[in-house]
Amino acid sequence: MKSSRAVTLFVQQKNQTDEEVALLQGELSLLLGNMGVTVGASVVQRRDAPDPAYYIGQGKALEAAAAAQAVGAKMVVCDDVLSPSQLFHLSQLTKLEVWDRARVIMRLFDARAHSAEAKLQIDLARCRMELPSLKGLGQQMSRPGGGIGTRGPGETEFERHRRKFHRRERDIMKRLDLVRQRRQGQRERRRRQGFFTVALVGYTNSGKSTLLRSLSKDPSIFVADKLFATLDTALRPVFLPSGERVMVADTVGFVRKLPHDLVAAFRATLEEVRESDLLLIVLDLTAQDIQGDLEVVQSTLKDLGAGALPRIIVLNKEDLAPPEARESLLRRWSEEGETVRAVSALRGTDLKSLCQAVDDVLFGGACAGKEVSGLSERMGVRHAD
Repeated sequence: MKSSRAVTLFVQQKNQTDEEVALLQGELSLLLGNMGVTVGASVVQRRDAPDPAYYIGQGKALEAAAAAQAVGAKMVVCDDVLSPSQLFHLSQLTKLEVWDRARVIMRLFDARAHSAEAKLQIDLARCRMELPSLKGLGQQMSRPGGGIGTRGPGETEFERHRRKFHRRERDIMKRLDLVRQRRQGQRERRRRQGFFTVALVGYTNSGKSTLLRSLSKDPSIFVADKLFATLDTALRPVFLPSGERVMVADTVGFVRKLPHDLVAAFRATLEEVRESDLLLIVLDLTAQDIQGDLEVVQSTLKDLGAGALPRIIVLNKEDLAPPEARESLLRRWSEEGETVRAVSALRGTDLKSLCQAVDDVLFGGACAGKEVSGLSERMGVRHAD
């Protein structure tokens, strides 16, 4: 997208503090910035719930339109997912292009997709997100008609388009099923060979790919300082201090308000997380709200059915954070029963301590016997020295 300006809209509900809204404002600005869009102004309205017609009140919507004109913005972007009706009414009222958070994230995913698999999953999410929008066209798509490819003169334009969407969705799902079957076969082969799988999960741009590159010593791992740089699973072997070898998987990063349709569409990629034996939750020590980032990751993992998997919290970018902040988090989360390690994936510092922690969990060093037994049952086999 060419560089442009936007006005962002937020609804601040009763249970949200000013600090939480400021965090969301910063994150939406970052998402838009990764698309080359600059936020020229931001409009916040306190209300019990989003307006069913305009998302924010009609008066505030007109205020947003005036702000857009003042800063030269051509679009307004809402921080939540809008209904087709809200998109239509807000666009009609402001005379501007209207986006919601889901569309922003979808566009970012679309720009980052390189493999056929990633593009298929984005197409699937797009099908599921755009179908409800057809209903928003109302009478324009209610006219019956006939002709080649229709089901007779009684079929409306909406019904024809819906049928095409469903046909496209079924075609994509069949192709993705083949991807899932291939992935499942690969996982089963690794288990038969006695390999554990460790999945890197965490907030987008927290340094997961850099960590995989450092752990595996493989410079071919793609690393970029931008959101959602990784959409495809990358697997690399990593040797632990005991001499054991594990497979480490880099996966899609998470973010607040990640669209449900997008998570569901990326099932083939995210299955690597659910089927892993250990999670490394990678967090950015310099993040403004690292506790909130952890909660977002935990919530997403729960939605994926991976919330109960063994885990190690990895505090990345320790070289950029104040030592007292690092020590405070290490102490607090350790006291809460978490296994926590601080590292710098970029500089490669303290990776040995992290690898030892992985060794302990997977191969019994400091891990309770019951947990090791459970992991062994998942594997079906154990390494023998």
